[in-house]
Formats: sequence, structure tokens, C-alpha cells
Amino acid sequence: MTAADLAGLGERISSSLPDAVKGTKLAFGELTVDAEAGEIVRVLTWLRDECDFKLLIDVCGNDWPSREKRFDVVYHLLSLTQNARIRVKVETDEVTPVPSAVGVFIGAGWYEREAFDLYGIVFSGHPDLRRILTDYSFEGHPLRKDFPLTGFVELRYDDDQKKVVYQPVQLVQEYRDFDFMSPWEGASQILPGDEKAEKKP
Repeated sequence: MTAADLAGLGERISSSLPDAVKGTKLAFGELTVDAEAGEIVRVLTWLRDECDFKLLIDVCGNDWPSREKRFDVVYHLLSLTQNARIRVKVETDEVTPVPSAVGVFIGAGWYEREAFDLYGIVFSGHPDLRRILTDYSFEGHPLRKDFPLTGFVELRYDDDQKKVVYQPVQLVQEYRDFDFMSPWEGASQILPGDEKAEKKP
């Protein structure tokens, strides 16, 4: 589809679903539809049935901690007959659930579980909403921007107990060595193994 075709599709979507779509935007040759979270099932159904976007490529999350509704849920759809892609976005917070799209696209099930696991986004009406990538006893949601990079716990094999054990992360500062040197600039000191290398004049 050309940019003009996508712009026309955006106008058609906005006029057909005025109470469900907040707006459309065309950028970098792709159409983005901003929808109301509570109306996402109706929007996706209309796009599937009326515009022939029959394939759900992905459902993912995005975290904006400074916003009141900190999460974006982003749906990527593909139409093979029109050779076009479309992006549908909704906003939600930590407690407000987004209706599940499993009834429209059966493949949304695992994508929504991933968004629930990694961001903590809740999908109402999902048939099996539980963690999919982290352990069931895992605390927190690792793709949130306020999640610590080191995590809260680490696991290791304990030879005395003969099993894997979980323990709080402990970072001993005196044993940490931070190397902020750019790998493209080269070391100012002689590295082990480079003693015979010729020094630049």
C-alpha cells in the first residue's frame, strides 16, 4: 500500500469507529491506530473482517513510568491481500485490565501471557493468564523500567545441599572492576600477551 492508501485507510477506520479510535498517525510508511483499551476487541474484529487484516503478527508491551497510564499494548496486524501492516496501540495502567484478543486471534494467547509476565499487564477474559518465560515463583516483572538490572534474587547450585538454591543478590563493591574504556580506542596500558607488539611512535 502507498502512503496515500494508508492515509485513506486511517480516515476510514476513524470514521467507522469514532467512539473506539482516538486517532490515527502515519509515520515511516506505517499506519498506527490509537484505540480505547476497552474497545480493543471491537477494533481488532473490525480490522480483521472489514479490512482483511487476518494475521496477528505480535502483541507486545511498552513501559512509560512517568505517564499515569504507564503501559502501551501494541498489536501488529498483517493483510496478505493488501500487502500492508498496521499497528494498533492502547494505553493502560498497572491495575486496569485490557480485554483479551484471544477470541479474535487465537494466536494472541501466548503473546498476552508474555506481556503479563514481563510487564505485569493484565488481560481480562484470557483463558490461561500465567507466567510463560520466568519461573512461577519469580517476583516482579523484568521489562518494567523500574525493575533493577541485577534482579532481586540469584540462583546457584549448592554442592552441600545438592540442589539449586535461590538467594538475595549481593554485590560486593570492592571486587567489582568497571572498565569504561571504549574497545575501539585501544588500551593505554600493555595488555597480557601484547608485550612484543610494536609501540606507536
